[in-house]
Formats: sequence, C-alpha cells, structure tokens
Amino acid sequence: MSTVDNKAIFRRFVDEVMNQGKLSAIDELFALDFIGHINLPPAPPMNREGVKLLFSMYHSAYSGLQTTIEDLIAEENKVIGFLILRGTHTGNFMGIPATGKQIAFRTMDIFRITDRKIVEHWAMPDQFSLRQQLGVIPPTGQ
Repeated sequence: MSTVDNKAIFRRFVDEVMNQGKLSAIDELFALDFIGHINLPPAPPMNREGVKLLFSMYHSAYSGLQTTIEDLIAEENKVIGFLILRGTHTGNFMGIPATGKQIAFRTMDIFRITDRKIVEHWAMPDQFSLRQQLGVIPPTGQ
C-alpha cells in the first residue's frame, strides 16, 4: 500500500471513530490481532474491544469531542499523526467528575498498517495538560 492510502486510513479513523463516535468502524479498520500501546492508566486492554471501550469513555466524558489533525507523516507502513482533541468535560473521566470545562490537548499517534488494516498503535496523549485543565493537577509554577 502507498503512504497516501495509509494516511487515508488514519484520516478515516479520526473522522469516524474520534469525531463521530462510530465505534463499529473499529472492526473495519483494525486487524483481528491488533495490539495497542498507550500510557494511560487505567486503560482497558489494548485490543479492538479495548479501543472501543476507550473511545466510548472519551465520548461519554467529553461532549462535542472533535479531533483536528495538525500533521500527518507517513513512511512505508507507518503513519504518525499530531492531533488536537477539543471538547467539554460533561461526564466522568477516569474517576474525575464532570467539571463543565472546555479542554484542548494534544496527542501523537503512530499506526502500523498492513493489508489495509491497523495492526499496531502507539498513543502518546498529553494527559498532564488535560489533567491540569480539569483542575486535578495545579497549573505549572504554582
């Protein structure tokens, strides 16, 4: 597959799963033996069902959740995306009750794609910034 095709798969994931909350697209986009890596305690097991649980959690916690792709870089079978997620914290998120606060945080995601399926994913969301915005961690310098 070309890097253009791989970027299209990444964009489809962002559009359908992250922005629209269409969790059924995960079954179409991810390989059966998908493996995910994310430093997000407590995260569900990072298989296809775990990805569904994770994005269900995000969409339950943040109304109007929208993801913007800042940059996509592709080489061979990997695509790296630099993203910004925005929404309003209107539900419980990992034990943090709704605050009503607007949030915006960055993440970097790397997909390894084989035969038009996402087979591996590394996610590096800026949870420190997110938790600062939610008031769980004091702002820097305080």
